[in-house]
Amino acid sequence: MSAFEVRGGNTLSGSITAQGAKNEALQVLCAALLTNEAVTFNNVPDILDVNTLIELLGDMGVTITRPKSNTVILKADNVNKDFFADPKAKKKTARLRGVVMLAGPMLARYRYAYIPQPGGDKIGRRRLDTHIRGFEKMGVKFTYDTEQSLFELDGANMAGANMMLGEPSVTGTANIVMAAVLTEGTTTIYNAACEPYVQQLCRMLNKMGAKISGIGSNLLTIEGVEKLSGCEHTMLADMIEVGSFIGLAAVTQSDITIKNAGVAHLGIIPEVFEGLGIQMNINGDDINVPAQDHYQIQTFIDGSILTVYDHPWPGFTPDLLSIILVTATQANGTVLVHQKMFESRLFFVDKLIDMGAQIVLCDPHRAVVIGHDRKVPLRGITMTSPDIRAGVALLIAALSAKGKSTIHNINQIDRGYERIDERLNALGADIKRVNVS
Repeated sequence: MSAFEVRGGNTLSGSITAQGAKNEALQVLCAALLTNEAVTFNNVPDILDVNTLIELLGDMGVTITRPKSNTVILKADNVNKDFFADPKAKKKTARLRGVVMLAGPMLARYRYAYIPQPGGDKIGRRRLDTHIRGFEKMGVKFTYDTEQSLFELDGANMAGANMMLGEPSVTGTANIVMAAVLTEGTTTIYNAACEPYVQQLCRMLNKMGAKISGIGSNLLTIEGVEKLSGCEHTMLADMIEVGSFIGLAAVTQSDITIKNAGVAHLGIIPEVFEGLGIQMNINGDDINVPAQDHYQIQTFIDGSILTVYDHPWPGFTPDLLSIILVTATQANGTVLVHQKMFESRLFFVDKLIDMGAQIVLCDPHRAVVIGHDRKVPLRGITMTSPDIRAGVALLIAALSAKGKSTIHNINQIDRGYERIDERLNALGADIKRVNVS
């Protein structure tokens, strides 16, 4: 097992380029199964979750070519349709939640699919109801094998359908869209997720020959076509990594420029960080966060305590609440962080409290952060990363703390952040990757 040894207190400086978007990659790579022609993907993040999915596609019979760094070519002309029925596949799929998005393309092209119970972050309940109920509206029948933890989907009678999703699930929307593009008839999805990554998937599918309208809204219309062709697709910058670097710069009093940040696709992310008092200069597609000795958390107009909460796009993404929380510990002022979607995502705050942060965990969903304006610096401790986003929040805290911190279970961080230790060390951080027993 690997761990990070972090010696904090360094001021960082320089430029860092945002990686390709993890959450987009897990969608669009699955869409390569919709055609037997080659699909070229650029700006693919070299991270554990994405590499696991690519490896899984290879195990299914997809031909994989990597002509250069961060470029992947997939050709699904010899797919093993029964791959997931093999018990040997279970071990690999248990590591990755994104495996669920293989179901839509498999249903569209082969009219049946298997969905293993997905893995991923342990951040609370993450139901598959939106996926399954959407497929059911299109005529798919499913059975669940409790012994194998496997959904078997029969799409022999699939047809276009009208549906309203019970929640604007990003992965649920993506899965249903991919199932609908090769299904006869017209499918309408109301209360669809409209995140930039869903928009990217829809635009890519249209390049392949699909007929999707309403992109960017919560009402998608998909006219089924007979066949899709190959295409070339470039992924957006990862908005979660961009937000993480904004928080990192503020906490460590560093002057950092985030290159190729995909500013047009960040929504309210910069505005929320500005609410914590963080200054930013936007120049084209780059964001400069200048070094600040102090940053003041704002209040609402009536003077009440600021609340930051997650909400479906164009609201604030839940994946950045962990970063907001750790960033607020060094600000001046108080903020309530309300994590509505996942009941276990705030449980890492005990580590921040051990480091000296002033946080009151009200319940599994809410935490009050009292920023002490750097008057009580955080101190280094030994801790364990529970999930991707909490892991990076702890890394940011460690980089601002006095002394040495050790972070275990860093494979969680590697799942979502490309060579994060090397890239931050290039800015002046002191992070060592070490083997521990």
